[in-house]
Amino acid sequence: MNETLTPQQLPSSLNPAPFRDDEIKRKLDGCPKLASLQTINRALRELINSEQSLNSQIAAIIRRDPSLSARLLRMVNSVYFGNSTRISNIEEAVFFLGLRQIRELSTATPVIEEMQALHTGGANRAPLPWAELWRHSIGTAALTREILTTTSITVDDDTDYLAGLLHNVGKVVMAYAFPDELQVIMQTPLADPAEVCALERQYIGWDHARIGAYYLGRHQLSDEITFAVLYHNEPDRAPRHRLFAAAVQVADYLVRHAGISGGFEQVQPIEPDAWTKLDGWKILFGADGSECALARAHLANALQRLPSMLNGLI
Repeated sequence: MNETLTPQQLPSSLNPAPFRDDEIKRKLDGCPKLASLQTINRALRELINSEQSLNSQIAAIIRRDPSLSARLLRMVNSVYFGNSTRISNIEEAVFFLGLRQIRELSTATPVIEEMQALHTGGANRAPLPWAELWRHSIGTAALTREILTTTSITVDDDTDYLAGLLHNVGKVVMAYAFPDELQVIMQTPLADPAEVCALERQYIGWDHARIGAYYLGRHQLSDEITFAVLYHNEPDRAPRHRLFAAAVQVADYLVRHAGISGGFEQVQPIEPDAWTKLDGWKILFGADGSECALARAHLANALQRLPSMLNGLI
């Protein structure tokens, strides 16, 4: 393990001792709530979930949101879809993408826009690598969904996608509530995600998983999502909804292996098949056997598609 910064090396404005629980909660309670976490494009979702919905109706709603429209066209024109000519018509883009990917896009877009607006930065602080964070978050969301499709669990809404998308929401909240501590954590080389959490607890008192779960609890999100965020680094400790937490942990490692680290920390590259040694993998697929082999093959294919898909989103 690399050496962490000592209290003498910290910025003078940074408290080297962890904050008390009541201090942490007070800072997190001062962080603005996000409307998108409670509504998440309700009109569009209702239309997409309707069996009678038409591409023209879906396109009409998307056109009302410039950010969603721009991201939709970037996605459909990405290398992933291999179109020889560029598409500039929203309705045509909806046809090419399909309802599942429109749902994912409409879920991610308002959350990304609002969360990025939480942190305006400061004159003395380096800009945060938001694009890398969102690439990692969306990649984890997509692979969390892929992972859970290979299990016995049935998810008929966007809970699986949201659990992956929001697993690092605590880091966004840290940028707002603990900006100096976050800068130190970002500058410290670490071996793996577990060491990131340990360093966060050393300088703040809570890690980003606990911070994120507390913040999502204020938004009254479902237990499945909140528990997945809270236990995504240690799913074996989850008292319930363990499969969601396990899927997020494995997806996080897969995305890191693909070279999409998240940008908010310096973690060593993830070696091939390292995710099969995780508690999350054992919870989902066991240690060996046919189920394990099938899951590895399915996820290898999904991982190969991931970079080109993300090029159209971020």
